[in-house]
Amino acid sequence: MIGSVPEGILLGVGNPLLDMTITGPDAKSLLKEYNLLPNNAILAKEEHMSLFEKCVKQYNPIYLAGGATQNTIRVAQWLLQRPNATTFFGAAGKDMYEEILMKKATEVGVNVKYDIHPEKSTGKCCAIITGEDRSLVTDLGAAKLFDINFLNDREIWSLVEKAKYFYIGGFTLSVNKSAVLKILQHAADNDKVVIMNLHATFLCSHFADSELNILQYVDVLFGNGDEAKELGKEVGFTTSDVKKIGLETAHLPKVNSRHGRTVIFTQGRSPTIIARRDEIQEIPVVPVEKDLIKDTNGCGDAFVGGFLSQFVQGEHTEKCIQCGSYAAREVIQNFGCNFPEKPNFVANDKS
Repeated sequence: MIGSVPEGILLGVGNPLLDMTITGPDAKSLLKEYNLLPNNAILAKEEHMSLFEKCVKQYNPIYLAGGATQNTIRVAQWLLQRPNATTFFGAAGKDMYEEILMKKATEVGVNVKYDIHPEKSTGKCCAIITGEDRSLVTDLGAAKLFDINFLNDREIWSLVEKAKYFYIGGFTLSVNKSAVLKILQHAADNDKVVIMNLHATFLCSHFADSELNILQYVDVLFGNGDEAKELGKEVGFTTSDVKKIGLETAHLPKVNSRHGRTVIFTQGRSPTIIARRDEIQEIPVVPVEKDLIKDTNGCGDAFVGGFLSQFVQGEHTEKCIQCGSYAAREVIQNFGCNFPEKPNFVANDKS
């Protein structure tokens, strides 16, 4: 099946960040030097900017090509094991961070195309790990500058035309709605499949915006329980029940009526909700042994990546979910969205 996966079948659009993780004795001194709380997440201010360069030049961080959507595409690529089966678009600067980011993003086989903005530094996130605590400092930098003009390049647009599936993160809507809409319209006009992720409660208003009307293009929607409830409020549903919100979202109007809409809401250790047509499925979550857990960051991204790796091959939803759970289980045993060199997913096929 994998041998038949064509190049460029899945294209992701998101905000790329260079993830750098610091552990060990150096971590505590960095927290103290930059007056950071051990278990917190902040956007970098001016006084934090030297932290990133210091990490690169004085420490030995673990580097990963991050950002939620890029994480998902990397995981899907890892599972597909076909070079350039996936493509990723996002914006970056032209600096040492971009060089590291590109190297880490391409080494698993993703065809990465960054919209380069030399006037801005590449987006990055420093994770300082002390025990079970994790302090995150993020500078979005050039990731916020993704431009619709990038899509007008002939080589870039040819990759859009080649793709059959599009995965677009909710974070991208806060960066450039017109670029997202250009891709969504192409997908609708050419009977291609659009997968989107709510990604955060504060982004749900974009999905509920009646003028933007993003949801009409979406064939598969991912989110978690909190995002589901926020989406329900924003859209105007009269229920806060996640299952009912899933079903009502599945029934919202679509531009491309040839595909029904599938809605998938994860709920941590509680069952995953799948809503499609007039049915609801609840898929139990198999808990990971506590002593195997290193870092839960990136697990949600990995789950979607695992799902997509099977979905683009035409596999049934249950197998897609199984692969998503497998990917999340592998990633949770590492710092950041990291995984073994080779996957060993085996489906428990009951069909």
